[in-house]
Amino acid sequence: MSKNIEALEEILGYKFKNQKLIIEALTHKSHKQPYDNERLEFLGDAVLDLIVGEYLFFKFASSDEGTLSKIRAALVNEDGFERLARSINLGEYIYLSNAEENNGGREKASLLSNAFEAMIGAIYLESGLDIVKPIAIGIIERNYQEISLDSLFRDYKTTLQELTQARFGETPEYIVVASRGPDHKKEFEVAVIIEGKEYARAIGKSKKIAQQEAAEMAVKILKGDV
Repeated sequence: MSKNIEALEEILGYKFKNQKLIIEALTHKSHKQPYDNERLEFLGDAVLDLIVGEYLFFKFASSDEGTLSKIRAALVNEDGFERLARSINLGEYIYLSNAEENNGGREKASLLSNAFEAMIGAIYLESGLDIVKPIAIGIIERNYQEISLDSLFRDYKTTLQELTQARFGETPEYIVVASRGPDHKKEFEVAVIIEGKEYARAIGKSKKIAQQEAAEMAVKILKGDV
């Protein structure tokens, strides 16, 4: 059974004027009500894209569009929203069917991510961008000690290592397949090898960036996301 909404409001530092709106945001389609959180999830996704985009635009004033897009993509995705949802124990407040609950619904990444987006959509709908923005940014900043290209992609290398150790009992190997260009504009092509098999390749302006991007691709392959 879901917890009292007041406890969630306390965590967020926000009180809903319309309780029906937050209940809708936390209602999974399995709960079999005349409403569910899918429309609010759609809205929240767009709102978070804007909030994070604006945040990065001002935070990284000298970064180019490509760098900003990569950082945003590392934050605005299912894994990122699942992390934020878990940090506020959002799974405890979701309304589910008994079958979905017994199936571990409160721990499912997609369900947590969707509920987080819907909750942000609900706050935006009720109170606007100026109110929802500091709530969303506050949760993000509490969950990331550092927000940068290196630190966010380093998470993928850690994630991949944890995945491969659990699944195969070994750590991934990164091999520089090729390097191109003059010293001041060199690019590196790196392959990630697991159990003697190549899982992914990526090109980056440094070996570290290429490794991080290859790790991200390998994580998605192992999780079945591609």
